[in-house]
Amino acid sequence: MTRISRDAASLQELLNYRLGRLLGVAGLPIVRACEAMHGISRREWGLLAVLGHAGELSPSRLASEMTLDRARTSRVLQQLIRKGLVERRQLPGDRRQARVCLTPSGEGLYQALLPLVADQNRQLLAVLGDAELQALDDYLQRLQHRAHLLCEEGEGLRARRYLGGHAAKP
Repeated sequence: MTRISRDAASLQELLNYRLGRLLGVAGLPIVRACEAMHGISRREWGLLAVLGHAGELSPSRLASEMTLDRARTSRVLQQLIRKGLVERRQLPGDRRQARVCLTPSGEGLYQALLPLVADQNRQLLAVLGDAELQALDDYLQRLQHRAHLLCEEGEGLRARRYLGGHAAKP
């Protein structure tokens, strides 16, 4: 098996590629359950899970928590609203401000899926001992922190997709 490398020379040596593959494979049973049994997508489940955990949030905060752009988050929210799983509430005194939260149906779906997701997590992590699990958690926290710093450094870069997808400074 190819190992992750700081100086990656192939796709298989890239951390993001390997993490993406792990997420895709490990999450497949959950995606199948969401789509087949409940008619929701992976992204819809993600938004439901964040709202189920955090409670009521602004759409912008939800997008940030999901690391999605606001337009994509808005589209997924509209799908969940149409399905009766999420509701949007205007804030009194400022109609431009809104919060989103789970409906009772959304809360029920979240509570139904959470044990499946937790069981998948338990099964996946069963191959690691306690010390390895602690080390993995430490590594993930360090990588998450570093990723946030790198994002902040690249804040000024924006893709200009209408010009062929090249990034440019504003």
